[in-house]
Amino acid sequence: MRISASGLAAFHAVAQAGSFTRAARARNVSQPTLSAQVRGLEDAYGVRLFDRVGRTVKLTPLGQSLFVITARMFTAEEEAEALLAGTRTLSRGHLRIAADSATHVMPALGRIREKHPGLTFSLSIGNSSDVLRQIVDYAADVAVTAQQTSDPRILSVRLSADRLVGFVRADHAFARRGAVPIEALVGQDLVLRERGSVTREVFETRLAEAGVKPGHLLEVQTREAVRDAVATGFGVGVIFGSEFREGEGLTRLEITGADLAVAEYAVCLEERRRIPLVRSFLEAVQA
Repeated sequence: MRISASGLAAFHAVAQAGSFTRAARARNVSQPTLSAQVRGLEDAYGVRLFDRVGRTVKLTPLGQSLFVITARMFTAEEEAEALLAGTRTLSRGHLRIAADSATHVMPALGRIREKHPGLTFSLSIGNSSDVLRQIVDYAADVAVTAQQTSDPRILSVRLSADRLVGFVRADHAFARRGAVPIEALVGQDLVLRERGSVTREVFETRLAEAGVKPGHLLEVQTREAVRDAVATGFGVGVIFGSEFREGEGLTRLEITGADLAVAEYAVCLEERRRIPLVRSFLEAVQA
């Protein structure tokens, strides 16, 4: 049995959009037509690719596996179309970026946009593990992350060095000190990113090496949430030094006595490094 190309395209559109309505709008077809194409694919193989929940859909485990394949397939198709349509000169095209922080990627996007105004971009923010997963799954073209990888499939280019720093609310006991040894964090409440982030991984490793047991730990999902939690009084926050911004009654706190050096890397799949859009991004971030 030959798989239906229209059925695969319809499945991919719905999986990418998260709903039949948005996918139909993006493909400029009616929702009944799109639904029929997906249903035809499911019926042909006696499988279920989506769980329908109200107006939204959720991929089944089989659907998730198929989406990984269609992502590779349609990404290759888009690359071929872009190449043949003349985007070697980057007059048009769409670049998907994943990053563990917008801080490290926005300057590069600004340089690319200024040089190639016809390009469009989408930016996904997540922790470092999620970012690398998106690259491997073809869900992103390029990424900027603090997590170095030895995966031979991935090209990794070191961009810059940074350092983890603490910060506290102005009424915290540490606020007037400016710097404290890592041992001073014994019993202190901390605000850290979720597991999978380089910030969390590096800082917890350094605490363990110093034999420091902090007090309560508040785990949050984003750097903005770390800042909000510290401003609310939840304790000492930890972020990249380049990401700290003065204001809102917050004070930067250098933590001494531990190696808190980190770095940022631009990454892409090795096999895609010569694609004009990807190459342009790598050149921009290194600039």
